[in-house]
Parts: sequence; structure tokens; C-alpha cells
Amino acid sequence: MAAPIIVSMASFTLMQFCDRVFLARHGSVSLRAALPAGILAFTLTSFFQSLAGYAGTFVAQYHGAGKKKECGRATAQGLWLALLTWPLCLALIPFGNWLLSVAGHPPDVLAAEQTYMGILMLGGGAWALTNAVSGFFSGRGDTRTPMRASLVANLANIALDYALIFGHWGFPAWGIAGAAIATVISSLLGLAMLLATYFRRRFREEFATWSGRRLEWKLMAPLLRFGMPAALQTLQDVGSFAFFVVLLGRLPEADMAASNIAFSINNVAFMPLLGMGMATTIVVGQYQGARDPATAERAGLTAMKMAWIYMGVVALTFLLFPRPYFSLFTGEGAGMVSMDEVLGKGRWLLVMMALWGMLDAINLVIAGALKGAGDTRFVLLCTSLATWLVWMPGEVALILWLDAGLIPAWLWMTAFIFLIAGGFWLRFRRGKWKTIEMIHSEPPAGVPAAEAVP
Repeated sequence: MAAPIIVSMASFTLMQFCDRVFLARHGSVSLRAALPAGILAFTLTSFFQSLAGYAGTFVAQYHGAGKKKECGRATAQGLWLALLTWPLCLALIPFGNWLLSVAGHPPDVLAAEQTYMGILMLGGGAWALTNAVSGFFSGRGDTRTPMRASLVANLANIALDYALIFGHWGFPAWGIAGAAIATVISSLLGLAMLLATYFRRRFREEFATWSGRRLEWKLMAPLLRFGMPAALQTLQDVGSFAFFVVLLGRLPEADMAASNIAFSINNVAFMPLLGMGMATTIVVGQYQGARDPATAERAGLTAMKMAWIYMGVVALTFLLFPRPYFSLFTGEGAGMVSMDEVLGKGRWLLVMMALWGMLDAINLVIAGALKGAGDTRFVLLCTSLATWLVWMPGEVALILWLDAGLIPAWLWMTAFIFLIAGGFWLRFRRGKWKTIEMIHSEPPAGVPAAEAVP
């Protein structure tokens, strides 16, 4: 189940990764602007994406309970949320421009950041719609359909990047604006594919994807109850990370470039962990819906072991082969970042990524299990306390007051991730999440709970 999700969830991040690889060859200004502006656009839309996407957790629980019609009706509520919040994405563009303007970045970088962020925000509603409709498929265990849509979208994005950034095939050379336009167009293409499949006759008849399209408060209320904490936690995680990246923008150019490149590497390397976390949410949700918490716990532990095996291999490549990673973003052309400028500190950043990557495997997978069971309030509380009482105050002190530099700032982030991992692990093992009821259902008549999940 996790393998296709890894591709599906990687869609937006892989699009931005491709943007940065092309933009690194467009010039250092474009490269420096793409990461903070891209993260800010994702931050400002992450709440709406997560809230709409949480409908997929209800789909998983209804599917485990054998209630097919409710799967379509729950998805419809996610789609309605995405549509109703799209205007809010557009209204946040001036706020995003203001945040970038007060960050203290050079004027040329700021102009590029505002262009990139503004265009991405136009497509913010499409990302929320994609999350909602993807949840219908993945919540039922069909993770291949979202994967195929993501593959098409990513291939389209690569081609459009090449055409719109550099002006090939008769298109204008729009630079960083072209990269953002390519991301939005390819995202809409992936969404169109998913919606076309969602409204096919088979799904209309079996899962009420068309007849159950109405906005229903009976279903919307629990979605908001459990989805709001999950969405707030996502917003907080992405927002605090965006604030951290903005703080790093005050460092010397070479340090900022090294950090941005390391984070770009991290975003792709960690996609399988994100996919594993989502798969854990689905499987735990299905077994919770089938009233089989013991199997749900075993599924979470199995996912944890798989994530550690993967991350252990990736961590070794970080330690042993740092140069090939940085070579993707460096070169000798005019305006490009050179390898000598970033590799010295960059290799130490990869060492820390190897360490906190193992801890983040716990965060992503175990948090996914807790969310699948509906324990979203604890996840929000744990991350809020650790973020705003530990991580953010420490980073402000290190970067703004003590002028400690890049390496101490990353070390403090590693300590924060360790703290979060410990909190999630203790919560999962104590098992209070097993008693949470998101839906009121029983296993299908005559079918033991452990066998209710297809």
C-alpha cells in the first residue's frame, strides 16, 4: 500500500525539487528564492489541504466497517471544504508578500520569491481538492490510482519547467515565474485525472460518489472535529519550518545556499517516510473501523520497522556520498553555486540529516498511526508545546541574538526532533488511542473484526 502513496504524496515536493534543479541552472537568485517561497506557499495552504484530505481517514474507517456509501459521502465533504476555502488561499497572497518583505532578504531575491509564491498560491485550492479525492482511493486501499495521476503530473511538470523557465519549444523564457506556472498547470492535470476516475459509473453506483455529493452537516461535523486538530498540526509543522528557513535567510549567501540544497535533498529522500506515514494512517484507520485495535497496533509497528530499514540505508548514503547529492545543484556556470562554497558545511548538514532522519521516521509513522485512530488532539498538543516552548525560542536566540551560525541552528533542530519522537512513541505504546471512536459502526454481520478489512 505504501509504495504507490510514496509517489502520490511526492507530487508537490517533487515538482518543486525539479523546479530547483532547473532554477539552479537559471541562476543563484532563482535557486535562493525557490525554497523559502515554495515553503511559504505550502504553509499558507497546508491547513486547507490537510483539512480536506482528512476525509480520507473517514473513508478508511467506513471502508473497514463495510459501509461503502459513506465513503463517497465523506469524500464529498472534503471536496466541499476544498472549494469553500479556495478563495481564502487567494486572500492570503498579500499576507505572504508581506511576510517575505520583512524577512530581510536581498531585493532581487525578494522579487523572485514574491513572484514564485504568488503564482503557486493561485493553485492552492487545487491541492486541497487533490488531497480530498485522493483520500477516497487511498482510504479504500487503492493507492495506485493517485499514483498514476501523480506520475502524469510530474512528467508534465518536468517538460513544462524545461519549456517555460528557459524558453524552449517556442515558449517565452519566464524564469522562476515559468517554474511556478508549470507546477500549477501540472497540478490541475493530475486533479482532472482523479476527478474523471472518481465520477465513473462504477464508483457512482457502488460508493455514491455523485448521489452523495451534497454538503451534509452530519458528516461535516465529525470531519471538522477530528480534522481541525490534524490540520492545525500540519499548519504548525510547516509554518514553523518555514519560519526557520526564513531565519536562515539572514545567514551568509554560501550558508543559505548549503542549507537550501540540503533541505531540497531532504524533501525527496524523506518522501518514502511520508508515504509510509500515510499508509499507516489508512491501515490503522481501517482496522479501527473494523474494531480490531490489536491488529492496528501491529500494523503501526510493522510500518515503523520498514521505515527504519529504509532510513538507515538513506542515512548511510548521506554519510558516505555527500558530493553526488550536492552536484545536482552546483556547477561552474555563470551565476551558479560552486561545489567549494557549499560542500564544507553541507556535508555536516547531511550528517545531521542522517541522525534526525531516523528520529523523523518515528514522527511520521507513529503520528500517522495516531491520526488514523483519531488521536489528533494529542498530536497537536505534543507538537505545539515542543515547537513553541523549545524549538522556535532556541532558534531565535541562536540566529538573531547569539549569531551562532548555521551548524548550531541545525543541531538545535535535531534536538527538537528527538523530543517529538519520544512523545509520539510513548503515546502510541500506552494505547489510549485504541479507545477513540470516530464512527459508530460494527463489523459486517457474521464477519470477525480481524477479517472485516479487505
